[in-house]
Amino acid sequence: MSEVLIFTKTGCPYCAAAKDDYTKKNVDFTEINVTENPDMQSKVLELTGGKRIVPVIVDNGNIKVGFGGG
Repeated sequence: MSEVLIFTKTGCPYCAAAKDDYTKKNVDFTEINVTENPDMQSKVLELTGGKRIVPVIVDNGNIKVGFGGG
């Protein structure tokens, strides 16, 4: 089973919603908070093509940028 990664930042409501959604679906994930781990910001930029946006969800090799409402 592939690991799910959710890149978040402190205080982000969309990040909280994404984590809540995966938790309700009983999907295990690893949260990487870029506020607490600023060295991971470069990884987020790499995954998003240079966009400074979270959450970034990596699930089974698929990258999803943003969460909720669209």
